[in-house]
Order: sequence, then structure tokens, then C-alpha cells
Amino acid sequence: MPKNESLKKILVLGSGAIKIGEAGEFDYSGSQCLKAIHEDGIKSVLINPNIATIQTDTRFADQVYLLPVTPDYVESIIEKERPDGVMLAYGGQTALNCGVKLEDAGIFKKYNVKVLGTQVEGIKNTEDRQLFKDSMREAGVPVLKSRTVTNFEDAKKTAEELSYPVIVRVAYTLGGRGGGIAHNEIELHEIVERGIKASLVGQVLVEEYIGHWKQIEYEVMQDYDGNNVIVCNMENVLSMKVHTGDNIVVAPSQTINNDEYHMLRTAALRATKHVGIVGECNIQYALDADSDRYVAIEINPRLSRSSALASKATGYPLAYMSAKIGLGYNLSELVNRITKSTTACFEPSLDYIVCKHPRWDFSKFELANRKLGVTMKSVGEVMAVGRTFEESLQKAIRMLDIGNDGLVLNRSNGEKISEEDLEYKLSHHDDQILYNVAIALKMGITVDRIYELSAIDPWFIEKIQNIVNTESKLKESELNESVMRESKKMGFSDNQIARVKEKTPDEIREIRKNFGIIPAVKQIDTLAAEWPAVTNYLYLTYGGNSNGIKVSPFPLSSIR
Repeated sequence: MPKNESLKKILVLGSGAIKIGEAGEFDYSGSQCLKAIHEDGIKSVLINPNIATIQTDTRFADQVYLLPVTPDYVESIIEKERPDGVMLAYGGQTALNCGVKLEDAGIFKKYNVKVLGTQVEGIKNTEDRQLFKDSMREAGVPVLKSRTVTNFEDAKKTAEELSYPVIVRVAYTLGGRGGGIAHNEIELHEIVERGIKASLVGQVLVEEYIGHWKQIEYEVMQDYDGNNVIVCNMENVLSMKVHTGDNIVVAPSQTINNDEYHMLRTAALRATKHVGIVGECNIQYALDADSDRYVAIEINPRLSRSSALASKATGYPLAYMSAKIGLGYNLSELVNRITKSTTACFEPSLDYIVCKHPRWDFSKFELANRKLGVTMKSVGEVMAVGRTFEESLQKAIRMLDIGNDGLVLNRSNGEKISEEDLEYKLSHHDDQILYNVAIALKMGITVDRIYELSAIDPWFIEKIQNIVNTESKLKESELNESVMRESKKMGFSDNQIARVKEKTPDEIREIRKNFGIIPAVKQIDTLAAEWPAVTNYLYLTYGGNSNGIKVSPFPLSSIR
């Protein structure tokens, strides 16, 4: 259907202050939303007190209010501006929670303001832990054994029934805030009391522990008519015991088979349709590698960090498309601005691997607990693109700006560690987990043993083994063309190679150029070359012999 012509002015709620667990993804999504509104000639009003954002630039919104995103302030702006509609999905959990309170208070009805996109009922069906469970069961999507509680006594009873350890998740929060894993009654009491205070509705979910299961995510787009598509599927390298915001994430998934992929895909489309998603959402699954059992963990009815990652990974502008859907457009009516040759109902195809790596700043705080769990601790993240997992992983590590050039061959390779201590670290993840996997492989610990301790899929461990093997080859072999080319395909930088060969990076660069080993320019076209695409979305890789686009000549001396 075409745009809703009754919409003349739209209110957009921002996320407010940037904090841990809530970063630039909401600025990105909000900016894209305002851009989509402006293109249709509709006036926009933004409420966001954070001046350190792109979206608060007056070139995006017609009117900007630097006010807190709270019911009282938002109501005062609604009374003044009299918008026809409001968009809640572009300001993270802050905007969603505010929207729910305004709906419950009858403010939207009072001023005749339409909620555009996912309705408040749909938000409640995903954010309220009990309603989410009920909705998933109605949709035929399995969930974990669990119980929603509002006090410690009920939580204690549930934990005893499920047996420790148990996971505690908090309703209406972002980044797993307030939740945790309880191994005994003392830990349970601490987490539940904290979680109830953090929850908008004073509610926590106590559920069975499945820390060793895989964590899989799907990004879904759906319009008002119920048409829906999968934009991107992603896999977390670390298991369910680590929050996705603290996880290394790859797109597309690498370790699930075709049956598993389609099983989860079908469930995602069915679940989002049942709860009434309009626009974009993220659904997270836990998958047992040893069986066909899976469960839905949560649905985020808003733009999230996973949405920002999926947008960049696929070249599919999720926030922009979602806002257009909120205005009334169908998926088939929207042309992808990146490809300029497909509509929004076309599911992207990837012929490369994207790796997202979080960044932590534990070193700035001496007493900080570096252990990773179900509460997010990262302060940001980077995304790298490569032809292989090895290449994209090492690229991502270099981009973190923590002084490391890759997974191995860094200026400091860490302190010596005993095998006993190393096995403990493999089973208790912290920010050094992948480095510890590499150390374990060098010490001769088998892939199966590392998997047993860490719950990291053997496929990822074997890829890290490839990096370790290439390091050994660099140390033991002459730096000929074959070794150089292999190391570059594995994501090794000139700095890493220089370090092991006791040369300068400039010397390595000169040797590499003499071998004719230079990066190729590849295009992220969303289509895996199925159709011609018009895009300037590019990446460099040593995993190709030719450029994916026409490149103007430039001197080799400029290539680093």
C-alpha cells in the first residue's frame, strides 16, 4: 500500500545519553528514520537531550527538543506540536519504555497520535517476559523452561525446580542489564533483587541454564500487510553464556547446516508475524549442537546494535526501510537504495564473511571484573569484512585500537600460563578468550578438549588453528611468495610478518609488492553478484586476484 497521506507531522523519540550497552547504533537508526520521513515531505519533531549525536543536527529534523525522553516531557511536546504519529523503535529501550508508559496513560489516545510501526501491544508481547513466552507458544516456537517472578521467594522456588545454575533475565531492559547467572541461592538473591529494581515492571524471568548452546540471530523485516523477509542471519562465536553484545559475531552463520538454518528462519517469520512486528526486529535463538532442539530467547521490536551490524554487513538499510514501512509502504514498493535494482522484499546474499568484535576497557579499571556473562560490558565494537573468517577476525582485532595487530604475533603475547590455569580460563570466558584458545592450540591441547571446556564450536577452533599454523610456517619457513600470499589471505598484517622475520614493516611491504601481492577491491553488493548493483560500498582483501569493480589506476607505492 502507498504512504499514509494523513501523516503531516511525526514525532521521533531518541535514546538520550550514550552509555555502556547503548551507543552509536541509535544515533545511526534515528538519523536514517528522520531522513526517510523528510524524503516524503513530512515534518519531523525529534526529542533527544544528547547533543553529541548526528540526529540532533537541525538538518535532519524540522524541530529538535533537547529534553529528556520521559512521559512528562514527551507529553508536553505532543501537546505543543500536535503530531499525527510517533515512532518508538529508533531510540532503543529508552524510547520503547517511554512509549509504553504514554500508551498506558492514555496520552496517545488523548491527542490522537498514531503509533507508527510495531504497536504497543506488540512491544509488550516481546518485552514482557511472560507475554513473550505465551506468544511464542501460541506461534509454535519453543521457549526455555522458566517462570516469571516479581519477588525472591518465587525466584528461589523456581530455581530449585529447575536446578542450579539458572539464568535471570530482566524485563524491559537493554544489554542484559540487571540479569545474570545464579549458581546458588546467595547469587540468586543478589541478581533477583537487582533485576527487579532495574525492570520497568518489576519483573524477572528465571529460566533453565543452557550456557553451552549456540547463539543464533535473525534480522526480520515485516510490513503492515504481514509480508516479511530475513535480512541477515548471524552466529555468535561464544556460546549462550556470553551476552551477544560481548560476543564475537559472524555473518552469515558458519556452523549451522541447511536444515537448521531453514528451521530457525521459518520460526522467525512465524514468530514475528504472530506478535505483530511492523518494521524491523531482531530475534535471538539458542540452538543445541547435539540435537535439533532450539528455543527463542527474545525478540527486540526495535533497531538494535545487531540491526546496525546487519545493515552494514548486508548493505540493506534496515533503519531507513523500517521507517518507510512505518509510513505505510509495503516491502515490494521500496527500492533498496544500495543495490538500486532490487526491492526491500529481496533477501540479501553474502559472498564474504563479516566479523563483529567488541571492545572492552577493563584495563582502565584495576578492580574491574573481566569475566563475560549475560550482562553486557563492552564499550563499543568494530566490524571487519573478509573472504575468510581468519581474515575478517584478524582485521577486526587490528581495528580495536588496543595495540594488537591480530590474534597472534603481537608486541606482547601475554604472560606464561600453566595448562591448569589455561583450562580454567577456557571454561570461564573473559575478554582474552580467543587469545587463550590460540595459546591452548600452541600448547598441544586438542580441538575436542578446547570445545569441551569453552563450548566454542570446533569449526571456529579449527579456523584459529589455521592462524596458529600459519604463524608457525612464518617462523620456520623462508619468506617466499607462497608463504607471503598464504599469510596475507589469513589476515596477517605487514607488522605481524615483520615482527616474526625481524624486519621493518616497510621492508615486508616492499617484499610483498615485488611478489605482486596487493589487495583487491571487492564490492558489498547485497546480491552476491546475482544482479548488477550500483554501490560504492567496498572492502579490501587479499583473498581475491581481481577487483570486483573498475578501479582507476594509481601508483603501487600508495598501497600500504
